[in-house]
Order: sequence, then C-alpha cells, then structure tokens
Amino acid sequence: MPDFAGFALTCLRGDRLVFTGLDFHLAPGGALVLLGPNGSGKSSLLRVMGGLLKPFRGELRWGDARVSDDPDAHRANVQYVGHLDAVKPVLSAAENLAFWAAMAGAADPMARARQALDRLGVPHIADVPGRCLSAGQKRRLNLARLLAAPAPLWLLDEPTVALDRAAIALFEGMIADHRAAGGMVALSTHTDIATPGGTDLHLDRFAPDSGHDDDDFLDEDGEEDAP
Repeated sequence: MPDFAGFALTCLRGDRLVFTGLDFHLAPGGALVLLGPNGSGKSSLLRVMGGLLKPFRGELRWGDARVSDDPDAHRANVQYVGHLDAVKPVLSAAENLAFWAAMAGAADPMARARQALDRLGVPHIADVPGRCLSAGQKRRLNLARLLAAPAPLWLLDEPTVALDRAAIALFEGMIADHRAAGGMVALSTHTDIATPGGTDLHLDRFAPDSGHDDDDFLDEDGEEDAP
C-alpha cells in the first residue's frame, strides 16, 4: 500500500486562515493523532485529507500520485466518520450499514452489516430503526461502517463521543487490526485512544502568526490565489 502525505498545506475557511505550512506523513500501518485546541483546524485537516475540502495551497500525495489528479480514486480509498451520525432514521441499523456495504461492492451487504454490528458489540440493534437508537448506539453504528465498507485510510473526527469505556476498547481493537493489515488512521480526539507507535500532530504549531494579514493570500484583484 502506498504512503499518504501532505506537503505545505494551507487551509482557508471563508476569510479565516486556519493553518499554514503543514506537512504530514502516514505510512502503511501508521496512525496520526491530531491535537490542538478547538479552532486549531483538526476537523478542517481531516476534511482536506478526505478530499471534502480543497487545500488553499499545498498538495496531497498517495504514493507518487497527486490526489488532485484523480480525486475520485482517492475518495474510494477513504472512510470518513465525522461529528454527525450519518444514520437514516427510517432504516434499521442493519439496513443503514448494508447501504454502505453495497456502495463498497460487498457481495452480501446485509451479511457484512450484521458482522460489523457483531464486532461493535451491538447485534441486538440490527432491526431497530435509526430514529430509535441512543446516541451511543448511533455512534457504534457509524463506526461499524468502517468494517462494513472497508477502506485503506480511516479519517475519524472525535470518534469516541458518546461511547462508554467498553465501546472505546472495542474500537481500539478495530484500529489495531486495521493497522496490522496495513491500513492507516488519522483521528482527532479529546479522549485517550490507544494508538501505539502513532505520531502526534499538534495543529496549533501551524497556526498563522497573530499579526498575519489575510490580504497576503489575495491577488491584486482581491481574488484568492489558486491553490
């Protein structure tokens, strides 16, 4: 599996420079833990990594290939779990997962869905509609998507919100297995999650200088420079 890396990344959201000059590197089996105060750009960086947000400057590379040359191929390598639980309220938990498994090309999406729920310790919610699930159950359902629709790169934004200690332990086991198989993980968290051998990336170290003028990032016509 190729390495995944970012070089000289700058993120601009609206008129706010979030971070600049940021480099990262993930090798197969690697883990990157994003740290920093609220507003330092952890969520923005995960979205940049996943191709959901275009970097203002800099580039991403998957091996020797530039992600910008084939963004659809890159998205096929990514599973992104964000703050919001992507649960259709009228579908059962298993049906929600089977949808994602089918999108990933599973031969038997429902079987894959039920296996994932078993691994997360919630097989009993398989037939429960999404609207009836608790916050913790919805979070486990979202994390089960990582197994139902596997991808080499997991991008996880505060994945343990609403989880109890037992569920966090199950999740840590998932991460360990994924990395042992050569998968990569980048995550933001305010909770200690076991990622032995992982790398901490402190986003506040890439904050723009307090005296920086955002006009430096505009051309003479007042338009943003092209990334």
